[in-house]
Amino acid sequence: MEKKKLPKVAKVKNKAPAEIQITAEQLLREAKERDLEIVPPPPKQKISDPEELADYQRKKRRTFEDSIRKNRTVISNWIKYAQWEESQKDIPRARSIYERALDVDHRNINLWLKYTEMEMKNRQINYARNLWDRAVTILPRANQFWYKYTYMEEKLGNIAGARQIFERWMEWHPEEQAWLTYVKFETRYNEIERAREIYNRFVMCHLQVKNWISYARFEEKHGFISGARKVFERAVEFFGDDHMDEDLYVAFAKFEERQKEYQRARVIYKYALDRLPKENCQQLYKAYTIYEKKFGDQNTIEVVISSKRKFQYEQEIKANSNNYDAWFDYLEIVEGEGNVEIIRDVYERAIANIPPEKKKQFWKRYIYLWIYYAVFEELKCDDVERTRKVYEACIKVMESNDISFAKIWLLYAQFEIRQRNLTKARKTLGYAIGRYPQNKLFKGYIDLEIQLQEVDRCRKLYEKYIEKYPENSLAWVQFAELETFIGDVDRARSIYEYATTQSQLDMPDLIWKSYIEFEVGQNERERARELYERLLEKTEHFKVWLSYIQFEVSNNTSDAKTLARNVFQRASQSMKNSGEKEERVKLLHAWKAFENEHGDEKTQEMVAKLMPKKIKKRVHYVSEDGKDEGWEEKLEYIFPEDEASKPNMKILQQAKSWRNKMLQEGETTEN
Repeated sequence: MEKKKLPKVAKVKNKAPAEIQITAEQLLREAKERDLEIVPPPPKQKISDPEELADYQRKKRRTFEDSIRKNRTVISNWIKYAQWEESQKDIPRARSIYERALDVDHRNINLWLKYTEMEMKNRQINYARNLWDRAVTILPRANQFWYKYTYMEEKLGNIAGARQIFERWMEWHPEEQAWLTYVKFETRYNEIERAREIYNRFVMCHLQVKNWISYARFEEKHGFISGARKVFERAVEFFGDDHMDEDLYVAFAKFEERQKEYQRARVIYKYALDRLPKENCQQLYKAYTIYEKKFGDQNTIEVVISSKRKFQYEQEIKANSNNYDAWFDYLEIVEGEGNVEIIRDVYERAIANIPPEKKKQFWKRYIYLWIYYAVFEELKCDDVERTRKVYEACIKVMESNDISFAKIWLLYAQFEIRQRNLTKARKTLGYAIGRYPQNKLFKGYIDLEIQLQEVDRCRKLYEKYIEKYPENSLAWVQFAELETFIGDVDRARSIYEYATTQSQLDMPDLIWKSYIEFEVGQNERERARELYERLLEKTEHFKVWLSYIQFEVSNNTSDAKTLARNVFQRASQSMKNSGEKEERVKLLHAWKAFENEHGDEKTQEMVAKLMPKKIKKRVHYVSEDGKDEGWEEKLEYIFPEDEASKPNMKILQQAKSWRNKMLQEGETTEN
């Protein structure tokens, strides 16, 4: 028997889950969406006799009653039921349904609105009026009832009734719009006095500034100018200084401006600016500035602008109390106004802001506040005791923070001298030097004693100065110059000598230069020459040699040129040994200029032979990490004196001359 072959089944190659998973819920939904069977709508029923109508109504009512019975709290079912009864022209049944619904939920605003709407639509005015009355009694805070109630009465021409309803409404102190609606109602019927009385009650019910402004504008609009002014005045008095608002004062001032009462407006602006906090006056400043630009003179405009700038500086200071630049600008404006008490108050506020860190860089601007304060008290107020207290307070602040400024000590001492209190000035500076021995303090104190011609005190101060700062070359020089000025040459020379022995001078060249000039001034040229020689033992700098040469040239003796030439030769040899080519070239040029002016042909030729030649040389540069940085041309000086001392230089010169000679002979043979 032959075996039956089984059909081949394709193997599933990809057993991974499908990208889009299909659920049973999705299958059912798609089946519903693709259903092609269209269910026909129910047939329209035509009612031809009263029996059919009654049957239809009975079925419909049973359906509505069943839905209500299932859930009585669904008010929409009640409304649909009542509206259907209304469509059947059975108003009593619809009214009964609404009443039953109100028993279920008498606080449903929509239910009351639909009920009253039905009564008004069917012109049942008394029923509607009764409904509105019941609604506002049960729900007095539902503003929709009051709005529709008053609107219905107004439409019916019952103005007195509408007014009575408004009055009932206002007893509940409703929102602002309700009061304004009442005002508009009275205004429509030209009952302006009634409207004014309503506004008066309104502003006492809602105490916002905008309502007072609206009241005043209403008065102005209807021509009650004095009434509008009284409203503004009452508002200012009512809010007082504790609850001031810039909008009220701006509106008040603009009202006076419209009435051309410009002085009144200016007084209002100034009154508000003096009493309102500065941070709440931005719009007020802006309005006042515009007003003064329109109606003010130059002085008043400047006052307004300065007030605005003061406000800006107050804001900056409030943001950062250590902004000393803002304090200086603020003080400049305040001092321009000239009110001494205000100026002092601002100074006290400014100096109270001590820098947060004890570093001089943070104190430099701050300390000038004290200086300006003291100068103000002394020069502008002419108050000596206050000025002294300012200086003393400043010194206490510095000492408590372990910081010293020589300027403060010196200014205080100068102030006491102006008051002819020399003893206190000296004690102040002596105390300052003892505690804070600063260079500026020593210099200032010494200058003060020099002006007073107290030489002995100056000497003592200089001795303390160089004892504290032995490295200060300027102090040594000034001490010696003082002795020179007095005429004590030996003491001055001793000071210079002692100064040259100091090993850590900050500017030793200043000491030597001053010492040499001192000896030259005393016509002690030999001593000066010895000083140059001693200085050259310490340093053979190019400038020292030039100064030495100029010293010798300036001598009017017969051997001055010879001595200068000898110094040139020594300097040239020194430059040659040191290898300083640039300075050596400068020296040779100076020597050449000297010989051109003072020398003869022989000396000029000698110097010319020493002058170097310039050659360009290519130098290959390589960086530290081995990178090739290329070639660069460099100028070099070749000195004949150096080349002649090299061992093979004569042989090379002979070879060069022989080559030139052979070239010349070859050219002659060819010709």
